[in-house]
Amino acid sequence: MDFQSFVERFGGYSTVCAFDFMPDGSSGDLLMIAVNRANAGLLRRNPKAPEFYSGIPWRAYFTDVNLESYCYRCVTENKTLYSYVNAHNRWLKGLYIPLSVPEQEETDGKKRLYLLYILDVSKEMDSESMSQRSAEISNTVINISVQLHQTQNYHEAMAAVTHEIKTICGAESCSIYTVDTVKQHCNFINESGVHEEWVRNLSFEMHKTPYEIALEWEKDLAGSDCLLLDELSVIKERDPLWYESLKTHGIRNIILYAVRCNQTLVGFIWAMNFDATKMMQIKETLEMTTFLLGAVISNHQLVARLEEKSTVDGLTQVSNRNAMNERVDGFTSGRVRFPQVMGVAFADLNGLKTVNDDEGHEAGDRLLKRAASLLKIAFGDYEIYRAGGDEFVIFCLDITEEKFNAQVAQLRALADNTTDVSFAVGTVYCTGEYNITSAMQTADENMYKDKKEYYRLHPEKDRRKQKR
Repeated sequence: MDFQSFVERFGGYSTVCAFDFMPDGSSGDLLMIAVNRANAGLLRRNPKAPEFYSGIPWRAYFTDVNLESYCYRCVTENKTLYSYVNAHNRWLKGLYIPLSVPEQEETDGKKRLYLLYILDVSKEMDSESMSQRSAEISNTVINISVQLHQTQNYHEAMAAVTHEIKTICGAESCSIYTVDTVKQHCNFINESGVHEEWVRNLSFEMHKTPYEIALEWEKDLAGSDCLLLDELSVIKERDPLWYESLKTHGIRNIILYAVRCNQTLVGFIWAMNFDATKMMQIKETLEMTTFLLGAVISNHQLVARLEEKSTVDGLTQVSNRNAMNERVDGFTSGRVRFPQVMGVAFADLNGLKTVNDDEGHEAGDRLLKRAASLLKIAFGDYEIYRAGGDEFVIFCLDITEEKFNAQVAQLRALADNTTDVSFAVGTVYCTGEYNITSAMQTADENMYKDKKEYYRLHPEKDRRKQKR
């Protein structure tokens, strides 16, 4: 058969592939027999790639074990297969068609089998291509979509989905490992909810931060969308440390499926000891499921960042004035529990205007960040707000008066041991029935008394007097 003339009939990036099927049921390496002109041009784009010849191993160019698995199943099961995945920073639509050719005759007990693989590549997701699934797969994905949107609670929805995926995969366990590339933060969610301790344990075991683990898993995928492995030899080759960890925990096979939104990694589906006989059903289901999950996780991360921006001061990373006003309103309206005892402190950074005038606002910003760091050391277990400019407010709920005074003394001592940070501090300790607004006003007045004393002792830093 003239494979070259045959493959030129098809569009996209088309390849006639083959492999030897052995008498013992094993398969030889996947080989590339012929490629059309478009595909030949694609192969030549990589200057390090070898020159093509008929029969060259597939892995001379690519290392996608999932695609190889599709090719083997296509021919051995004599079934046309379809895939639509987000991999290699593109949307890849693949069609796998078994070929019946005279060259399939047996030689020395082995039989060479052939297929046609047609690939279309696009930067944007095509909804029609995504929807070309069997009724069974579509119904399963619809059920997952319903669970994702059945509750407004993000973590409850994700837990429900992990349970559903676990059932679909016939796995002993299943989880979603979310990845926030902006904050470089990861989280672990399974059917029982969020488990931060699991992330810490994995980080300790792998000698990497949780985010570094996610980056390592990206490398393990080698540009593919997933690893669906019925045994761990690929992991042993690509990531020996992870392989040892998996073996230690009695893991025989694994699914690692990247979840992306607009080509940005937002997480992984991770299933262990799954039913390998359901491999194709699992792959098709997760191809669509990860698309849905990617949108939900990305949206949650975006909303969380917007909420953080509305409540966190961008410079000092303590809560901002909006958050303080919301907190006070919660107390006065009765929406939140009013503490029986509470310490309120106003801390004003002395000399900020002098630094801004003499050294510039960048130096002033550095001073503010250093001041905030000292506040976090002294009051890290309590609520710290930047009320504006150089003024900070601290709420210490359910604290004894002795401990509150000790925290304030610690703040002063910390500042005294620096060459640049100095606070004017005013406090009030509230018990029984009290008015939070009046308490804040009293603490503010006490702070100004302290600031007045500071400028009396350091008149050279009082730019207000120098302007008179």
